[in-house]
Amino acid sequence: MASNGGKAGKSPAALSQNPHAIREPRENNLEMAIGHEVRAFRKKLGITVSDLAVATGMSVGMLSKIENGNISASLTTLQALSKALGVPITAFFRGYEEPHTATFVKSGQGLNIERRGTRAGHQYSLLGHVDNNATGVSVEPYLITLTMESDVFPTFQHDGMEFLYMLEGQVVYRHGDQLYHMEPGDSLFFDADAPHGPEQLVQLPCRYLSIISYPNKAAGG
Repeated sequence: MASNGGKAGKSPAALSQNPHAIREPRENNLEMAIGHEVRAFRKKLGITVSDLAVATGMSVGMLSKIENGNISASLTTLQALSKALGVPITAFFRGYEEPHTATFVKSGQGLNIERRGTRAGHQYSLLGHVDNNATGVSVEPYLITLTMESDVFPTFQHDGMEFLYMLEGQVVYRHGDQLYHMEPGDSLFFDADAPHGPEQLVQLPCRYLSIISYPNKAAGG
C-alpha cells in the first residue's frame, strides 16, 4: 500500500509573495528609465537641476536631456551622477523593463523529446521553454504519457525541484523511500535530487504534468 510520507497534515508556511500583486510600470526605453531614476533621486534629496549641475560639473541643459530621456548617458556621466546623488550606478537601471517572452502550445502540439525512459515507452512532450529569462531559474513543463509499452521504470535524479499533477490513470510514484498512489487530481512536489520515478502502473493509460525547475548554469549539466 502506498505511503503518504506522514507529512500531509502539516500546515504550510505563509507565502511571502502575493500572486496578485502588480508591480509599478517600468520603462521599455533605457534612456527614459535612467532619466526617471535620476530625477527621482534628485527630488528625493530636495535639490534642483542647477544644484546637481554644480555637484557633477555638467550643464543644466545636459542634465535636463538626461532626465527627459533624450540622450544616452555615458558611463563616466553615470558615475558622476552616482557620486553626486549618493546611489550605486545600478540604481539607475532598476526601472528598465527588459523584454519578456512567452510560449504558447496548442493541444497535442508539444515537442516530443528524448529523455531517459523514452525507449521504455515513456512519452515526453515538452510544453514550453523560455530562453534567457531574467529569473535565474529554468523551468521545463512536460506532459508525460505511460502506456502498455511502459514496462521499464527508470529512476531519475537531477538538480532542482519537480511538481507532478495527475491527469489520467493511476500510478504508484516513488520519491526516495516513499511511495505515493496518485490518481487524477493528485499532486506531488519534491526535491528532485532524491531518486524518483514511477514504481507501478495501476490504471492505464497514465498521463501527468511534470514541471521541473532548476537554477540556470553557465555550462550545461
